[in-house]
Amino acid sequence: MSDSTPVPAAKSWFLVAVMCAAQVMVQIGAFFWPALLPTMMPLWALSNSDAGWITAIFYGAYMISVPVLVTATDRIDPKAIYLFGVGVTVIGHLGFALFADSFWPAMAARALTGMGWAGTYMTGLKLLADRVDARMMSRATAGHAASIGLSGALSFAFGDAIAGAFGWQAAFIAAAASAGTAWLVIAVVMPRREGHPPQRKDGGRLFDFRPVFRNRSAMAYAIAYAVHTLEMSAVRGWAVAFLGYVALTTGATASLIAPAVVVTGLGLAGTVASIAGNEAAIRFGRRRLVQTAMLASILFGGCIGFLGGISYALAAALLFFYAIFIWLDSSSLTAGAAGSAEPGRRGATLAVHSMLGYSGGFLGPLLIGWTLDLAGGMSTTGWGSAFLGVAILMTAALVVFRLLRPQGLAGDRTG
Repeated sequence: MSDSTPVPAAKSWFLVAVMCAAQVMVQIGAFFWPALLPTMMPLWALSNSDAGWITAIFYGAYMISVPVLVTATDRIDPKAIYLFGVGVTVIGHLGFALFADSFWPAMAARALTGMGWAGTYMTGLKLLADRVDARMMSRATAGHAASIGLSGALSFAFGDAIAGAFGWQAAFIAAAASAGTAWLVIAVVMPRREGHPPQRKDGGRLFDFRPVFRNRSAMAYAIAYAVHTLEMSAVRGWAVAFLGYVALTTGATASLIAPAVVVTGLGLAGTVASIAGNEAAIRFGRRRLVQTAMLASILFGGCIGFLGGISYALAAALLFFYAIFIWLDSSSLTAGAAGSAEPGRRGATLAVHSMLGYSGGFLGPLLIGWTLDLAGGMSTTGWGSAFLGVAILMTAALVVFRLLRPQGLAGDRTG
């Protein structure tokens, strides 16, 4: 079997299931840090900007590592790179548990986990993309994205629960153990690549990204994904702190659902929305779905910080619907980029797509932290301005997406 030859449908779905299970185990600890942010900030005397940097460095390390690691899958078996990424993730979580006691050690450990995620997220998707046909690709991507969303959502509740019962160090040790289990699963179960990778028609160099940047359709999805990920990381990184602020300033009682549990619910709802959004894209058009999701998230982002401070229940409700529209086009954007790529450049295309996406992910938490500090700390004005800044960037991304007019995928009813 060559790298570009799809396997039978039954085996394809088996590979999808194995990869999705592994991604849950790898990703489950990714958001333990933002889940524990209200506890760790006073413990280590961190400013909002300090906390934003520790959150953002995960995405920054990813952004730097992903062009090399994912592009290399056009020549090297993705399984080998995936196992490397999981191994680095294990080291990062263990390093955080054993050595992090202030800003700089925490930054280093989170950077390692970001590098590890660069070797696992799009690498896992690349492995699937090489083995399923075009019509199955969209749903395989949605299933892959759903596993990431599920583990990301559960990460908040698991991190909060483990830390509450055994201490924050135990939470990161558990994350390392979970990722180590994923390493064993992939090493034993996932087959190696057979045959040779597809050859590029022009015989170009492996790390020559110029043809990818000339692919208007793929770049439209990648640019939208950059701001999408900025928005998603801003919410994931600061939602617990935002809800904690609202609970404190409104005098909400302890009987209300804890912020970490609320954010877990947001992630679960977002995962369902991502799957539903991909199905809607197939039926009604990928461009139409993406533009609708972007417009709705602009509306919610523009008002959530200003209105959410009225009550804890209102803040939670606004975050819930905001998350629905943030996640709605998540798998559709990545499926669009993968489907727009030349087969011999799929790894490079996904690398650029992911690099741009996580450059946005890097900036999102920093944007919130910087805006809060510039506004004098957490306040209605500070939170409102922070989320409004995200909405303005999404507006610019929507304009660019419409101008580039990306193509739909095989199996979509309309473009």
